[in-house]
This record gives sequence, C-alpha cells and structure tokens, in this order.
Amino acid sequence: MTSDVNINSHDALLQLQSVQTQLQQKLVGHEALIERLLIALLTGGHILIEGAPGLAKTRTINQFAQLIDARFVRIQATPDLLPADLTGTDMYHQQSGEFRFIKGPLFNNIILMDEINRAPPKVQSALLEAMGEKQISSGGQTRLLESPFLVAATQNPIEHEGTYPLPEAQLDRFMFFVNVQMPDAQAEMKILNQVLSERNSAAVQLAQHAISNTQTIEQASKHVSAVHVSDAIKDYIVRIITATRGEGPAGEIAKHIAHPASPRGSIFLSVAAQAKAWLAGRDYISPEDIRQLAPDTLSGRIVLHYQARAQGMTQRDVIKSILDATPAL
Repeated sequence: MTSDVNINSHDALLQLQSVQTQLQQKLVGHEALIERLLIALLTGGHILIEGAPGLAKTRTINQFAQLIDARFVRIQATPDLLPADLTGTDMYHQQSGEFRFIKGPLFNNIILMDEINRAPPKVQSALLEAMGEKQISSGGQTRLLESPFLVAATQNPIEHEGTYPLPEAQLDRFMFFVNVQMPDAQAEMKILNQVLSERNSAAVQLAQHAISNTQTIEQASKHVSAVHVSDAIKDYIVRIITATRGEGPAGEIAKHIAHPASPRGSIFLSVAAQAKAWLAGRDYISPEDIRQLAPDTLSGRIVLHYQARAQGMTQRDVIKSILDATPAL
C-alpha cells in the first residue's frame, strides 16, 4: 500500500486491478458486483443490491473495504430506526455544560445499509440526502461527509412484510442496481470447497491486508474523469436513454414503459463507462462498455406498465431489447 498523494495513473490502476483480482478469487460468482463497487467508489456513485440471504453480499463489501483501507460500517435497517441513528445527534455534556455533536455511522467511507426497505421513510430520506449531497444537516448545521463516500444498500426480494419500498424518485439516486443470482452447481461446489478449506486451515487470516487506500481512490478518480468520451459514444448513450421515451429505432419498445429514464441515466452511464474503461487500462470508452453497464445502470430507472409486468416482463428484459434494437454507430 502506498500513501503517495500524487500517485500516477499506472500505479493507481495496478493497485485497484489487484484489489479486483483478489476479491474475484475469494468471492465466487461476484465479478460483476466487485467491478460495480469499484466503479461506484471511483465515480462517487452508490449501489443498490438485491439478492436472497446467504449470497455473501455483506462479505463482499466488507472485504472490499478492507483491501482499500477504507472505514467501513454496516447498518441493519429496522422499522424503529431514527434519522439520528445514521446522521448523529447533539449530546449534552454535563461537565462542560455544552452540546456536542456525536457523529453517526454515515461519517465513514463505505456504508452498508442492510435491507434498506425496512427503514422508515424519514431514515431513507436522511440517507438519500447524504448520498446526493455528500453532507448531512443536523441541529441547524450542515456537515460534510468524508471522501470517498459509498453507500451500498441491499434489499431482500423474498420478504415484503413490514417494509417501506423506495419510491422511484429515490431509486434514481443510485448509480447501479445489481441483482445477485443464486450460484449454479459448479459455482456452489467452488464456494463449498473454499469455505471448508478456510475452516480447516490453521493459517486463516482474520483480516485482509490493504493493498490500496482512500488517497489512491481520490487520485484515481481524477484519472477516470480524464477518460475520453467520444461524440459517437455520447450519441449511442443518448439514443439508448431516449428510446425509453419512445424515440428512435428502439422507441417501439417504450410502449411497455410507464416511466422512462431521466437524464441522470445518461450521466451515470457515461461516468460509469469512463471508470470501466480505465479499469481495463484504456483511455477511451467502447460501445461494449455501454452494453455491459446499461442493464445495471438503467433497470432501476424505468417503471413498466401493469400489462408488461403481468406478461412476466422485467426492466432488464426491456433494457436488453432496447440495446438489441439500438445500433452502436
């Protein structure tokens, strides 16, 4: 790990590629989630993860934070959670006779909000303010959050009793919507062998050794923003987004969409593609970068008509159809 403030692009890239490789070796079937976490951290985005319990979502984010030496905290959302439980609150100190602000868990680098839809709306609102503005307001004062700052929230798709679903306007604040699938038989065997090997090994390390740091992330973010976005790529992104509104050759597919993607979709897609290209060692975006990122970037930004949902269609199905019908050039 290096503490150089002015780390160059090549060294930063090698460190973060090493983080990515090490996590992929330890976490079977989570390649896409790991890449999306890196992209979100490099670009100031946030990520919403949906998947059944027991799929190593928490473990992935925890080990990710350890490898980049970032301050990590996990918050378990419950219906009785209060905004101050996240932001912090003013506490009276009897000895000094003064109120002092006690920072809440949001004053960390990586926040895992488990089962965000179990938190009441006021808590969701406080969290989304922090995500959007990188600051919190408490006691009449506004306090800036630490940088880098990433919120990784999870939702359980199999339990909906006692939950408060996120409104579409709040979902739009997330950069990525990642669906963690159940492993197939081959991946399940790898997971089982890996866990049993770790349990039987006397040399199991309880903590990961960091191979990067938050200063590197800050410098790498500047290199990411320098990745070239050609006019052709911008045009491709705009055609994909406006197709959700009924425009262009793929516009016919928009008949299934009740609420299309906002301009934030095109912004997040282009910024995410810059980070993906940089992590691949390129200084330019390819159409394939856009195609790979579009489902996770746009699936939470569109709302389907009831008829489409009744036919079993999903947002990802519609986005895939739009991609198939939209030529890259």
